Amino acid sequence: MRAQILAEIGPIESRPLRLVELPVPEPGPGQVRLRVGVCGACHTELDEIEGRLPAVRPVIPGHQVVGRVDAIGPGATGLGVGERVGVAWFFSACGACRFCRAGLENLCRQAQWTGKDANGGYAEWMVVPSESAYPIPERFTDLQAAPLLCAGVIGYRALRLSGLRDGETLGLYGFGASAHIVVQAARHLCPTSRILVFTRGEAHQRLATRLGADWAGTAGDTPPVYPDKAIDFTPSGEIVPAALAALQPGGRLVINAIRKTEPIPPLDYGRHLWEEKEVKSVANVTRRDAREFLALAAEVPIVPKVEEFPLEAANEVLIRLKAGRIDGAAVLRVAT
Repeated sequence: MRAQILAEIGPIESRPLRLVELPVPEPGPGQVRLRVGVCGACHTELDEIEGRLPAVRPVIPGHQVVGRVDAIGPGATGLGVGERVGVAWFFSACGACRFCRAGLENLCRQAQWTGKDANGGYAEWMVVPSESAYPIPERFTDLQAAPLLCAGVIGYRALRLSGLRDGETLGLYGFGASAHIVVQAARHLCPTSRILVFTRGEAHQRLATRLGADWAGTAGDTPPVYPDKAIDFTPSGEIVPAALAALQPGGRLVINAIRKTEPIPPLDYGRHLWEEKEVKSVANVTRRDAREFLALAAEVPIVPKVEEFPLEAANEVLIRLKAGRIDGAAVLRVAT
């Protein structure tokens, strides 16, 4: 089978992914094999390739996978041959620790992540535990479904962790792929809530209001009302104190980022945390997040804008992604 593999880390401009021929994998106990149709490209792959997020090597990247089951391993249940499914960032966990028993498998110390600890979807076939493959609603094409499995699922988890209730005000800092989806989900789930988007660039601000925001401006602007709950999607540490200062008493800030590219400045207890304000991080996703969000996305509906590229162009696509030259979400066409 054709596969893009990461064997050595380096700047994406050095084109470290190599297109190779590998044996078609066989599903093990509890696993299914997918004939991959498409796989989204993501900033997380850039972090793996350039060494900011350690991954096993060699590894096949890709964690926004849509394909069809074509083989079922011993003991695998819940899926049939020919069923169209998606695979997200979460791959597997131990299933026995206190986190797994509580439905928080994203916090399991033995958790594995698709395309990082286990081979992902930059290949014509992949194997995955059957419970980590999710039926794709008929509403979506393969191309439309792929971005929902990353930006959508993690954004949905951030929204869930915010605890937003209908009628409360939500602030979104940054307006990338995940925030595009969250504003639509929040508008659907909490129709009387006010949604504020803090982002640079008039084009992003106009798009935010078209997608359901009540107000859009920069982090330095004064909004018409201050948020009860906020989600920070940015890589900037500077946003954290600004978002906390703007929160209403008893508010909660959720930080939806694997890492910050710059440190969070010192916080002043009285200004940033007093009056029972909270800060919460988002650590990966659970199976529940994926199942619930795919159903919600079909109900709204949330349909991402995508650009399609061939598997052979993976390095070039990630170079463009790094430079901000992708219009919407980038998706690799794997099936030939």
